[in-house]
Amino acid sequence: MGQAGHDTVTPLEAARAYVRRGWCVVPIPYKQKRPVIKEWEQLRLGEADLDPYFDQPANVGLILGEPSGNLVDVDLDCVEARAIASSYLPSTAAKSGRAGAADSHWWYIAADAKTAQHRDPQNRKMIVELRSTGGQTVVGPSIHPTGQRYDVLSGEPAVVPAEMLAACVEALANRVIRLRHGDIDPVAASGNGRTDAVAHTGSHPDRITKHQTSSDVESRALAYLDRLPPAISGNGGHAATYAAATVLVHGFEIDPERALRILLDHYNPRCEPPWSEKELRHKVTSAATKPHSQPRGWLLNQAREQPVDSSVDISALVGKVTNVTKSMPIVVVQDHDKPSESSTGDPGPLPDELLRIPGFVSEVMDLSLGAAPYPNVPLAFCGAVALQAFLGGRKVRDPADNRTNLYLIGLAYASSGKEFPRKVNAATLHAVGLTKGLGESFASGEGLQDSLNDNPCMLFQTDEIDGLLQSINKAKDARYENILGTLLKMYSCANGFYPVRKKAGKQAAETIEQPCLVIYGTAIPNEYYSALSERMLTNGFFARSIIVDAIKRGDGQEPGDFHPTPRIQETAQYWANFNPGKGNLDKFYPTPKIVPYTEDAKALLIDARKACEAEYKLAESRGDPVGTTVWGRTSEHIRKLALIYAISVNHREPEIDASAARWATRFMLHQTRRMLFMAQGHVAANPFHAECLKAKQKLSEAPDGTLPHSVLLKRMKVDGQSFQKMMDTLIEQGDVILVNQATAGRPSRVYRLIEAS
Repeated sequence: MGQAGHDTVTPLEAARAYVRRGWCVVPIPYKQKRPVIKEWEQLRLGEADLDPYFDQPANVGLILGEPSGNLVDVDLDCVEARAIASSYLPSTAAKSGRAGAADSHWWYIAADAKTAQHRDPQNRKMIVELRSTGGQTVVGPSIHPTGQRYDVLSGEPAVVPAEMLAACVEALANRVIRLRHGDIDPVAASGNGRTDAVAHTGSHPDRITKHQTSSDVESRALAYLDRLPPAISGNGGHAATYAAATVLVHGFEIDPERALRILLDHYNPRCEPPWSEKELRHKVTSAATKPHSQPRGWLLNQAREQPVDSSVDISALVGKVTNVTKSMPIVVVQDHDKPSESSTGDPGPLPDELLRIPGFVSEVMDLSLGAAPYPNVPLAFCGAVALQAFLGGRKVRDPADNRTNLYLIGLAYASSGKEFPRKVNAATLHAVGLTKGLGESFASGEGLQDSLNDNPCMLFQTDEIDGLLQSINKAKDARYENILGTLLKMYSCANGFYPVRKKAGKQAAETIEQPCLVIYGTAIPNEYYSALSERMLTNGFFARSIIVDAIKRGDGQEPGDFHPTPRIQETAQYWANFNPGKGNLDKFYPTPKIVPYTEDAKALLIDARKACEAEYKLAESRGDPVGTTVWGRTSEHIRKLALIYAISVNHREPEIDASAARWATRFMLHQTRRMLFMAQGHVAANPFHAECLKAKQKLSEAPDGTLPHSVLLKRMKVDGQSFQKMMDTLIEQGDVILVNQATAGRPSRVYRLIEAS
């Protein structure tokens, strides 16, 4: 719906368009702003339900937050806020308003955003409001009570982090307060120790008094900044810059936008290399929003030339800073945005040395690699580990009661050897009489339960993981949700029991004691990531999976014999016969053998757990639900892999030694970071976001991250209007720049990915 045609759009047509975009609508009486339907928050009208409500004079409201795919509204309630909004709020193509209040609503997609009202501390009138779940906003072609028509919302909302948006809205409100009242203390002005514009924690002295003007504060801040170490690449640069930003916006309470200018003008020239404005803005926003142990303004009351008191602990603010000026006793602190150099960016595919486990796993890998027409090391590794995990299922555990059940997913293109590790595993299990434990597909959650009820240890080898995830993501068939629920619960019940549904003719429901479900799944990379969504990333399946890239196909060779060697068959037969329990009920109530830790291994595994906990806390502080979900499982994965390493090396008398612990830790820390990086770059919040990510991916694959307009348009396979809208959004977000290159004819338009610049 274009702006020009808004006057002719009916409420019913607009409501249909909003629903098609995935947004929930609520009917509102004509010329009113609030719904009268009881419990309207729960209303979920489909396109077929709209006529009775909107085929008449009516206003249209959008239900905000989670019901509408995390759609949020920043409502600019005063002239000052609307005038300066572009200097504070993230750019977005979705804006709406009405006559006399043009562009008074800025729209975004922000997961987990919380509603926040910011009022003038003196007259209590609203300045700006961030509206999310639990709220609604009237949109065009509705009519305001005063008679003006609202704009129809037609642009695409920008996708932004919730904490960043909240910080920008708060900074905007604070600026309006300063414009109106000067450098007052908003807390004191509110009269009740708190203002909706700025919610302070902790007690602190007055921050700006009549003796401390803005210029005085900035002068002191600059003097302080001069004593901070510059950011040097590879030498604590991120932490040093985060410290500088924190000093300005938190220690001296300088407005974030002004703090950014100070960093650009006075701090950045000393950095090697200098930061981009986008990078510095991110640091300032993070410093303004992260929780801190010190109260705001804690540097304002120190004497003008007094160095930082070394007894003051600012360890919650910034990360390790090296080469600190000796005369300035700065305390070492943690950078929340960059916990370590190795934990950000793309760590790349697993190095070859991590795709090996001595003993049985390597022997099975060698068989697969020697026989496959196109040997693929990562796939051979996944298949061999899955086989060892299945053979050890319900038979061994570590002292912390971790079991060998794993969900392994290898990502590889067609004709890259995905089927050969499955053939090796099937032939090996056939040779030792364990084919009943093999499965191929998940027909339903009930079928999966029945399979494990008959055989409590199962190895499912499937090439349909991406299709399964696509079906679950679309949520059009309840049976797929049931499959997912069974997979999640079965994984967690490996050291307990799984209650099976009560069947007809049975007096009581049955239970599966200590089920061991091992999955070796394969998928095409693009299909797998396109099947994911934020919901899929946080519901537990992604975190329970170990995803290994197997993109590169090996050189061709003549196929060989994939049947097990005598040594492999002997080891597999040992596991088939191994019965660690006592009596005739071991199949139903097994007593797995405990594989002990060595003291060195135990210490290494404790260190690994603490490292994962630190990553979890950092993700938690950033409001990152995907990071917390995945890092919450990483330590468990490390323990499972260390156990599998031990029984591969010595199946008769295994022990988890330092080599097992060290390998498992390196493997999982690397792979967790790889999984999170790949998810960040491929998983979309909505279809438009998916196309934007696809365009960025096309540019990242091009030389120097650059493609001509015509080439990128052809590769995107979308119409010209949609393409231009998408590229405009990427440019506004600061992800892509447009460059006009001189040619023999007219200038050529070229898009360049900023990350590659």
